[in-house]
Amino acid sequence: MRFSNDRKSGWILSSCPIDEVLPDLKEAIRRHSAVILQAPPGSGKTTRVPIALLDVIPPGQGRILMLEPRRIAAVSAARWMAKMLGEEIGQTLGYSIRFDSRVSLQTRIEVVTEGVLTRRILTQPTLPDIAMVIFDEFHERSLQTDLALALCLDIRRALRVDLKILVMSATLDSGPVSALLDGAPIITAQGHIYPVEERYCGDRQDQPVTRRVTDVIRRALRETSGDILVFLPGEREIRTVSERLTEMMQSGAINRLSLHPLYGNLPFEEQERAILPAAERKIILSTNIAETSLTIEGVRVVIDCGLTRRIEYDPATGMNRLATVNISQSQARQRKGRAGRLEPGICYRLYSAHTFSSFLAFALPEIVLSDLTDLVLDLADWGVKNPAMLSWLDEPPSRAWKSAQDLLKELGALDHSGAITKEGKAMARFPVHPRLGRLILKASQRGCSLLGTDLAALLSERDILRLARLRDAHTLGGFDLSDRVALLHKWRKEKKPTAETDLSALKAVDAVSRQLWRLLNKTLADFGEVDSGMIARLLLFAFPDRIAQKREEDEGRYVLRSGRGVKLAPKSLAAQSPYIIAVVVDHGEKALGTVHVAEPLPEEILRLELAGEIEIRERLEWNRQEGRVTGMLEERLGAMLLSARPFSPTPEEIAILLCDAIRSRMVKIPFSPEALQFQARLRLIRWAFPEENWPDVSEEALLENPRDWIIPWISGIRSAEELAALDILPALQERLSWEQRRRLQERAPVSILVPSGHNIPIDYVSGTIPVLAVKLQEMFGLPETPAIAEGRVRLLLHLLSPARRPVQITQDLKQFWMSGYPQVKKELKGRYPKHPWPDDPWNATPTRKTRSSSG
Repeated sequence: MRFSNDRKSGWILSSCPIDEVLPDLKEAIRRHSAVILQAPPGSGKTTRVPIALLDVIPPGQGRILMLEPRRIAAVSAARWMAKMLGEEIGQTLGYSIRFDSRVSLQTRIEVVTEGVLTRRILTQPTLPDIAMVIFDEFHERSLQTDLALALCLDIRRALRVDLKILVMSATLDSGPVSALLDGAPIITAQGHIYPVEERYCGDRQDQPVTRRVTDVIRRALRETSGDILVFLPGEREIRTVSERLTEMMQSGAINRLSLHPLYGNLPFEEQERAILPAAERKIILSTNIAETSLTIEGVRVVIDCGLTRRIEYDPATGMNRLATVNISQSQARQRKGRAGRLEPGICYRLYSAHTFSSFLAFALPEIVLSDLTDLVLDLADWGVKNPAMLSWLDEPPSRAWKSAQDLLKELGALDHSGAITKEGKAMARFPVHPRLGRLILKASQRGCSLLGTDLAALLSERDILRLARLRDAHTLGGFDLSDRVALLHKWRKEKKPTAETDLSALKAVDAVSRQLWRLLNKTLADFGEVDSGMIARLLLFAFPDRIAQKREEDEGRYVLRSGRGVKLAPKSLAAQSPYIIAVVVDHGEKALGTVHVAEPLPEEILRLELAGEIEIRERLEWNRQEGRVTGMLEERLGAMLLSARPFSPTPEEIAILLCDAIRSRMVKIPFSPEALQFQARLRLIRWAFPEENWPDVSEEALLENPRDWIIPWISGIRSAEELAALDILPALQERLSWEQRRRLQERAPVSILVPSGHNIPIDYVSGTIPVLAVKLQEMFGLPETPAIAEGRVRLLLHLLSPARRPVQITQDLKQFWMSGYPQVKKELKGRYPKHPWPDDPWNATPTRKTRSSSG
């Protein structure tokens, strides 16, 4: 079957810029296994190219599979192409999105979302009925798109050399992509986008973005005509701006408008309404979901706040962080281009031209920012343990890869080598996070499958509660996960939502739960009463790393088993529980994560389910306040202390702890004057005899490894008071051999005999040179300064007056007798007349007595 511009069915409604390159594109695809198409937004590539390629891909070769990053884009593109062919969806054109598929045996072009393609590859590795895979909007660089491309390249290399790949992008550095695809040719469409006038509104960072956007919307309403597409960071800002515009309409400040939010968590029907024409002037308040793929008829004006919100994963904590960041230059151009799809338009930018120039050229790919747990499990199912085994545009970061592997091993999905387990293969069948896949399996094993699928659906779909503002303020009051299960169960019974619940969200959760149930091959049965104990058990299997213990001193603050602190909404009922499972938690600010959804965890369930992981440890510590060693027998789950009771440690354990306390300077060793003197004598000998191997007994050396020498001397000591009474000198002396002690006494004696016949102690502590403090008269007749250490060290003489005050400090006694003594004699003889002051000290009799007493 051939399609051409003159086909009577009229599938080409009007010309598009992409039409000019379609012949070249077809020829390139005939000749090459991979091709890159670069075409600007609005050129028609999403809807024109797949249909044109039906001329290249005969029915017998298989389908054309086109990957779209979002459900709304996939369904809209499929429906629009079906309309172009004059057919109903599900005939030549079909789509497959999560839990919804419209295809038949006649389908030749199937539009799918990312996860659908990955799962199909894993279940059908050869893609037997697929001739070509088209990657649309590749510049968005989503995690699943990168994974799907890596798998398709692996399939083509090993299994299907005939599989064709087409990468389509609006804004992308095509060079690296071409290199990845073995030099794939690049076809470029110039595009005929209508001119869009740019109006920079300046940087007013002192005002909230919602206020600035509202002001610019009012300005645009005055200055322009046509529908307005407003880009905002996230749902919270969309709701705020919508409420303000509604109030203005009610007060008459602005004319009646048709307001439409557009974001990923919005019910699918409401997303579709946002892109359809409206009777009144329309304002679409959108996240970055409207940057690409979707053509929204009637839009002539774009208001770009310059911000986007993205999830960034921290491998160190295993948590996500919702970050508001500047968009890239390529995103800014794409947003601007939405105003020029059908006629000239205007783009208001809530920033300056200088700020635009500071934006990154392209947004960072998700693969370098995201949690890789899904990807690692899928690749393990594919047989890949190391990402280097595949071809990537950007290889997964090693830290995030290891973090994902560690979690999957803890969940039982991978073995110690990183290979997928039987349970891991079962988990990979479910289109949910591996945590929730494990929860579903455990629920099935315990006979409560519907509870498991309900929990998985509640945690993977948007919240069924209508507490949006409270949720954004992190104050979810009174509703935890078991409450949500109860509300879902009540709605199923009564078929009527309560005031707290969102009907469309309830329907979506119920539909997903039933689909997951069917994947278990179960028959639906009555749910029965909500068993909160079973809920806690199942959540333990999915979130073993998210168990948290309440901190006694802080209301609403908990510590995870990893040791990281988290805070819980103060109105949450779970805040009264000593233990919780932090089911939905983000990185938060600084060192404190934020728990958005929690479930109380009874201690008996924790102990029963995790008995094998609870460690019993003996903890000894030096209690500074009490000044003694204390011993506690603790039960711990990671960083969480479950219980503690005192126990009596052995003397050996106490001694080792005391050594550690001494080394860390928490406890001081009592050094008596005798011990200090011994240290100083040995220090002198080490300096005087460096060629000999003398031990170092300085305080620094002793405190570095106290276990090496002090343990025998502190046995039985367990308090600071007992330690203070310890005589440390014997321990220091024991560091020397008998021979070393003998030589120490000879070379560094504690005292020395002076001419008067008395032994005078030597002071080794006061300075680096040993000091001999001796009465001057006791040194008469001694011509040279006394020396120790086999003559290598002369003593520093402190020659004392009769009042025992130094009159001379010298190491040169001979010089003192010759020049210093006459002056000293002159000054002191009259003051101390009873003491001898001979004219000739060289030959005078040394004495410590007065002249009268010696007479």
